[in-house]
Amino acid sequence: MDIGIIPVGMGVTADPKVIVSIAHTAEQSGFRSLWAGEHVVFLKKFTSRYPYLPAGAQLPIQSTKIPLLDPFAALTFAAAYTKTLRLGTGVYLVPERNPVVTAKQVASLDVLSEGRFDFGVGIGWLEEEFAAVGVPWERRAARTLEYLQAMKLLWTEEEPEFKGEFCSFPQAHLFPKPVQKPHPPIIFGGNSMPALRRVAETGDGWFGWTLTSEETKEKIERIRQYASAAGRDPKTLHFTSSPGFVASIELDEVKRYRDAGAQQVILGMMMHDAKAIEGEIERLAEKVVVPAAKL
Repeated sequence: MDIGIIPVGMGVTADPKVIVSIAHTAEQSGFRSLWAGEHVVFLKKFTSRYPYLPAGAQLPIQSTKIPLLDPFAALTFAAAYTKTLRLGTGVYLVPERNPVVTAKQVASLDVLSEGRFDFGVGIGWLEEEFAAVGVPWERRAARTLEYLQAMKLLWTEEEPEFKGEFCSFPQAHLFPKPVQKPHPPIIFGGNSMPALRRVAETGDGWFGWTLTSEETKEKIERIRQYASAAGRDPKTLHFTSSPGFVASIELDEVKRYRDAGAQQVILGMMMHDAKAIEGEIERLAEKVVVPAAKL
């Protein structure tokens, strides 16, 4: 059973010295992965509802002015100070960017990390952010799927070309190709039924957020059903779940996630002191990570 950490590149963890410290400590302590969240901008005022909390609940950040690095920059920086830790976007908002540019960023990070990148993706929830970057909010799910289709061609073919509804390009050369073949794993985030269908029909894995072990079990069973209906083998999918930003987690709860079908649990640590984060990583390594590796 693998254990990962989120976030890096956000709040106090946007400091380069803290990124190095967290990445090094996590790798040395036996953690499997390190994840970076993403928003291009937050808005001072917005009406969009954060979908991973009950209606009326507040975002798990104190201010929309919180530092938030570009995830590719943060993870590339972390890659330079690690050798085995996997690095993931949790999650990258695919429809907000040109897919040709994103394909280059993904390939570059996978090369520089020597094949340690997990491409966590989502369709986005903040409508006002889409307006700020000039991308239509409507049909963002369809845009995401088409963009991913185009990216796969750029990663795997020598002279790909693509003509779609949302993007098109003539024969092009994109090098270097990703280290991982055919491409880095595409991990869909999201807890809704449409999100679970996207995992089952086109993804390599799933990242569930703010879920209990019981909810995780229900979602994984649904994904497996959808995958079978789509003619895909559910055993080829990788399942990751997270309780979100919690004070702590114990080994017994990790076992329940494992029994629910998850192969990895991501622990969210929204702390405001770098030393406290390091201390919690070390505590979790002793109490959870090392024993979980034997499950």
